[in-house]
Amino acid sequence: MSNNEQHKAAYVEEAYELLSALETSLLELEDNLEDMEIVGTIFRALHTIKGSGSMFGFDDIASFTHDIENIFDKVRNGEMSVTKELIDLTLSAGDHIKLLLDEPELADKQMAGDIIASLKALSPKTIVLHEVKTSPAPPQSVENALEEDVTYRIRFRPPLDIFIRGINPIHLINELHLLGDCRITAQTDAIPQIVDINPEHCYTYWDIILTTSMGVNAIKDVFIFIVDDCELDIDSIAGGNNLDEEAIQNKLQDVFASQGYVSQEDWQEISGPHKRIGDILLERKDISKEDLQKSLDGQKPIGEILVDSGRIDSGKVESALAEQQHVRSSLKKKGKAGLSSSSIRVSSDKLDNLVNLVGELVTVQARLTQTSASRNDPELFLISEEVERLTEELRDNTMSVRMVPIGTMYSKFKRLVRDLSDEMGKEVQMSTEGSDTELDKTVIEKLNDPMVHLIRNSIDHGIESPDVRRSLGKPEEGTLNLTARHSGANVVIEINDDGAGLDPEAIRGKAVEKGLIEQNAELSEKEIFALILAPGFSTAKKITSVSGRGVGMDVVKRNIEAVRGSIDIESHKGTGTTITLSLPLTLAIIDGLLVKVGEEMFVVPLSLVKECVELTGEDISNAHGRQISNVRGEIVPYINLREKFSIYGGKPDIEQIVITNVNGQRVGFVVDHVIGEHQTVIKSLGRVYKDIEGVSGATILGDGTVALIIDVSKLLQSERSLLAGNSNN
Repeated sequence: MSNNEQHKAAYVEEAYELLSALETSLLELEDNLEDMEIVGTIFRALHTIKGSGSMFGFDDIASFTHDIENIFDKVRNGEMSVTKELIDLTLSAGDHIKLLLDEPELADKQMAGDIIASLKALSPKTIVLHEVKTSPAPPQSVENALEEDVTYRIRFRPPLDIFIRGINPIHLINELHLLGDCRITAQTDAIPQIVDINPEHCYTYWDIILTTSMGVNAIKDVFIFIVDDCELDIDSIAGGNNLDEEAIQNKLQDVFASQGYVSQEDWQEISGPHKRIGDILLERKDISKEDLQKSLDGQKPIGEILVDSGRIDSGKVESALAEQQHVRSSLKKKGKAGLSSSSIRVSSDKLDNLVNLVGELVTVQARLTQTSASRNDPELFLISEEVERLTEELRDNTMSVRMVPIGTMYSKFKRLVRDLSDEMGKEVQMSTEGSDTELDKTVIEKLNDPMVHLIRNSIDHGIESPDVRRSLGKPEEGTLNLTARHSGANVVIEINDDGAGLDPEAIRGKAVEKGLIEQNAELSEKEIFALILAPGFSTAKKITSVSGRGVGMDVVKRNIEAVRGSIDIESHKGTGTTITLSLPLTLAIIDGLLVKVGEEMFVVPLSLVKECVELTGEDISNAHGRQISNVRGEIVPYINLREKFSIYGGKPDIEQIVITNVNGQRVGFVVDHVIGEHQTVIKSLGRVYKDIEGVSGATILGDGTVALIIDVSKLLQSERSLLAGNSNN
């Protein structure tokens, strides 16, 4: 891939992130139409999409986004107000930009023109007239003015081959003018003699003095695609803690006097010290203290002295003079410039490869531990312990790198809820909790489709229309709550609505009609609700564009189980439904409990294990043929893994019951021996064995033995189905 293609790919990736942030900000703005901070975020996202798009040949995106940016510039300047129509059109504009990124040949130019025309039509209708303040309190603009503007000194030296990459550095510099008051000086001292010049190289570099309220990150965004290859020095020289007294007093004087709070005569000008040319040149390291001191012997101005003495060229002095004049004339605001966060963009493929390598390392470490224990070598044992400690830390750190806040997924659903509510004529307010709860990126990717199905069903089947809710004494606006929290080694996600709830009798009748259960079958309410997860099951009276065909809930169940998760449904007719998803934190490495049955080894996910108890022959006799055990007065059913997997051979006199908790129910699994905890690197079984019930994968032990990982939920489910089938026969 060429450099230009790499830069284009980087732009597309960044544009998707910016569009996601844009959509989230627009939905937040809809709840608070006067929040200028959100407006500023939207404007900056549009500005970056436009500027970077123009730089890398996405001209259609740049020209389209430019018109939208102009509209929000008017909003930012108080010339337009925010309306629902403006937000609707901007969301549609975001969808069009995504289409231009995905499949530009399918983009509808007529639609783009209609969006821009509609946005421009809003402008004259929404002019805002500012009222003259009469309150004696200090104006808000003073506080903001003293908090935001910062003056930066920037030296930009592009890579020599910038022209070959198809990038014009002048365009980058012109972008800085859009951020604030800017003075630019070109430096030419690096240009070689004409015989040595490569016409495809850029030898010029630039010194820029910029006063802006955008912060240092906005400056870095201008150079984002060449920041790794160019020399870019950005220093705050005025504003924040460096604010000089004269700038503060002058700004206060201008703002207060212009708004009629005090007269010009009431203010006394305070003359603040300015940096001298020599000081600026020393800070930049353009001259040494020794050369400066020698030049100060003359009586000429310092800049002229330095040029005449040949110790510095005129371009450097001109740049220093421009900085001095800029700082004197600029109106700064009190406050700190934003600090850039230290981060790096890494391909997900590289992360996946890293996790695989860590998994192999965990397997080798287990082998080392086993070998050191068998040889009874104290020195080797100490080395093994140290390697185990380091491997565990590396494993935890690597897993944390893959963790993503679930809030990144929540933001997508706000748009879904908004659009579905409008389409179906319902009023739905979505709220979220636990957005900072982290989950493996692979799990989040696989969770998107199930969550979309569940939210669609909640709005279509669950939440009633406003007139129905009003007749029932409910608020016209329904609520949909998404909650996430950690629970041991799992993340629990709840989707709760205050709608009509599920009707057990209607579900039961439909299940009998479809032959899923017998007419006289005895089922608990929870088991009845679980029937809606069956393929083709639907109680909808009519098919809509959203739901009703019986596809969706079985897909939810299949996708959740594919990531070793579980789904639980709780509902009360007339008051609402809560669907709970329990998902593993990661799909790569888990903590497990290693057990043995005959000569076979199995792993039970440790997060599900509650305790281990003994099972004697007397206990089996007292149960009279039933697979139950009395554990401290509580009856716990169990599944015998020896019988379930048809493992032959003699069993020990005293077996072990590994008691787990599955969806709030305690279930035991009978094994011969409990070996202990084990770091389990999950390996897939391959297509031949993928449909085996009760097994979710395998792992390799230290001695090379393969141990199967028990899928507790599916094993319990298959056992219930078998028992139900026997009872019907």
